[in-house]
Amino acid sequence: MTKARLFSGMQPSADSLQIGNYIGALMQWRTMQDTYDAFFTVVDLHAITVPQDPKELREKTRRTAAQYIAAGIEPAKSTLYVQSQVPAHAELAWILSTVTGFGEASRMTQFKDKSQRYGADKASVALFTYPVLMAADILLYQAKVVPVGDDQKQHVELTRNLAERFNARFGQTFTIPDPVIQKDTARIYDLQEPTSKMSKSAESQAGVLYLLDDINVTAKKIMRAVTDSDGIVRYDRENKPGVSNLLTIYAALTGRQIGAIEDEYAGRGYGDFKKGLRDVIVAEFEPVRARALELLEDPAELDRLLGANAARASEVAEKTLAQVYERVGLLRAPGRG
Repeated sequence: MTKARLFSGMQPSADSLQIGNYIGALMQWRTMQDTYDAFFTVVDLHAITVPQDPKELREKTRRTAAQYIAAGIEPAKSTLYVQSQVPAHAELAWILSTVTGFGEASRMTQFKDKSQRYGADKASVALFTYPVLMAADILLYQAKVVPVGDDQKQHVELTRNLAERFNARFGQTFTIPDPVIQKDTARIYDLQEPTSKMSKSAESQAGVLYLLDDINVTAKKIMRAVTDSDGIVRYDRENKPGVSNLLTIYAALTGRQIGAIEDEYAGRGYGDFKKGLRDVIVAEFEPVRARALELLEDPAELDRLLGANAARASEVAEKTLAQVYERVGLLRAPGRG
């Protein structure tokens, strides 16, 4: 039986991924790669929609890929590659931009948010067309399943619209993808600002748990996490956001029900609860960190591995791109696909 195709990726936007990326994406991907024909990418072309230091970008790209592997994304089982190493992504994005309305692109909320952050005069055309490149990423591989955070759902809806429009205009070409949105209960919040989503771009790093942080740093951040004054380990997102966030992390990493964790720490206070969570996170992160750093000690071998996977991805991507060229009336270069 042929497995359904899955596609997802993350930007190399920091030296280390954080626990929200791990729980919301990597843990999910690790499980789904057994069920699907999975394609996972480090989307470095998306990263350059805002200014980047070239040397830092290359390093962050390697570090992100190493963390994918260390967290259990197996290159022999999944196709794990760097986006820019498959030129078909950029080529298909240009073609899809010709069937994208300016108005519908203007309605993408992420562009509005980021252009306000950087200033309209500094926001690039690439930032505006970011969702079209994301559509190309997905449609190149005829992906049926796209696991994304709920902040990306609008982009997957645009992808579906573009696929349907292209198919109607030029003939059946693309699979219509379905988003798989992480549940709200898996959303991880900042340890110091538990009403704000944990983010690598947070002003203070005191509330962000990074996979590659020294384990002692991680332990201290957990023990200093904001709670409240009543001392009761109970989930109540509205009234106890700090404790609720820690319970969410505990449940996600252990696979236990929140109610069972509440029962375990009934009457024991926040000190014991935080120590228990600290031990869970350290046990989870330590082998991931060690494996990632081991991979980064040999960048040539990591590059070789990613290059081999990019070649595998290109084989699939080029087949789709050849169909697209034929459908829209472009002359395909001899020897390509």
